[in-house]
Amino acid sequence: MKKNMLYTLYSAAFIGMCLVPSALMPFAKADSDKEKRNLAEAPKLINEDGKLNFDYFEDFENYFSDHFAFRQQLVTADGRIKTAVFGTSPNKNVIAGKDGWLYYGETLDDYLHINTLSDRAISNISHNLDMIYDYCTERNAQFIFTIAPNKNSVYPQYMPSHYVESGRPGNYERLAYALSSRSYWVDMKETLKNTNSGIPLYHKTDTHWNNMGAYAGHACLMAALNKSVCPAGTSWYTKTNDRLGDLAAMLYPAEDAKDTQVYNDYQFTYSYRGAFRRLDDMTIRTVCGGKEGTLKMFRDSYGEAILPYMAECFGSSEFSRFVPYELYTVNGGSVIIEIVERNLGDLQMYAPIMAAPEADLNGITPSQYVGENIIVKTEINGGMTHIFGELPEEFFSGSFTDIYVSCGGRSFRAFNCFEAKLLDREGESSDRGFSLYLPADAEQTDNIIITAVSGDKAVSAQYAAKS
Repeated sequence: MKKNMLYTLYSAAFIGMCLVPSALMPFAKADSDKEKRNLAEAPKLINEDGKLNFDYFEDFENYFSDHFAFRQQLVTADGRIKTAVFGTSPNKNVIAGKDGWLYYGETLDDYLHINTLSDRAISNISHNLDMIYDYCTERNAQFIFTIAPNKNSVYPQYMPSHYVESGRPGNYERLAYALSSRSYWVDMKETLKNTNSGIPLYHKTDTHWNNMGAYAGHACLMAALNKSVCPAGTSWYTKTNDRLGDLAAMLYPAEDAKDTQVYNDYQFTYSYRGAFRRLDDMTIRTVCGGKEGTLKMFRDSYGEAILPYMAECFGSSEFSRFVPYELYTVNGGSVIIEIVERNLGDLQMYAPIMAAPEADLNGITPSQYVGENIIVKTEINGGMTHIFGELPEEFFSGSFTDIYVSCGGRSFRAFNCFEAKLLDREGESSDRGFSLYLPADAEQTDNIIITAVSGDKAVSAQYAAKS
């Protein structure tokens, strides 16, 4: 009888413990900022269209999984045990490395050099960058393109030993080779790998570089622009544990897992122009008295730490996170595009907003395509007609193809970009896309001719675009 009583008490205690997260759920609020993601919303029996939600139970399961009481404490305990005991991460977005280093899961393919972009995609990206360079040069602007390296590209020694590189060149190396003769290309990876700072240039528990890494990147860009770094000759090595690592927050959400940030003693003199909240604002404008020149920098999250150094070097600067890049505002000065290594494929996904350059197709006699697998659409954006779509494989030959759009008796060169979102195919990728913005003075017509030129092969088709 005593044995049965012990079993009963044990079962009751176990069931009670299991019910605690549910019972206390209304009183324990989950923090989405800690985990760097949007948590599932409370399910609804009736959808917005007034119809019954047949996915209610699935939605409730997702909601409960994100909001049960003590979730973050339990997730943190799971993360600490698995990283300390087994050297693994329970979160697919975080790689647990050696000596407490954490890496972003989305950079693994780049590190292993697998699932790389096609040769045509690399050619498309270099073609698109060449077009941007030509556009900026025509507007008396100096153009610079650089790639912020993934953390494990600069510090591979702390990656788990069971991850072994394929031995093939990765996307960074292949694009760097394609751009090696371009004056606008700045190889930041080699600069950072060869920087002897005495301390790491990246945070151990964050995706990004620290202030010293950003300064090294800044010096690299300023050398390419033939300008002096700013600040110069300052004292570094003032270290403070005040950076909440984004990777640590995902793995240990209940902890205030601070990482080391590096500071210098320089007093910046630039000021913000217009509204400013924080360094991840979509647009930030600055002015700096006594400095000359203008800067327009298109950047991502890596641009946050580098912004103060760049702003201090120019009379006026604009830093934009908007994609597609709004190049139509370029008028002299310096133009920089910075993108992180893991997102290189985006450079053939969004055509910059700028008037497409006019082209002369005289002397080209294309064969006529008579199939029906061409996708051509239009929209009005920024007062310009945006024409975009996708061509079938018959238009392509070899690793590179120039695509032109003709209308109203004029021809224009397109970016080799696949506008997946605008084509209602978000999440997909294609090496056969095209996109351009017609100049404001171009004749507007739905009847256009698409011509693709690959070496000595040219294919053309007349098409009625659809909005």
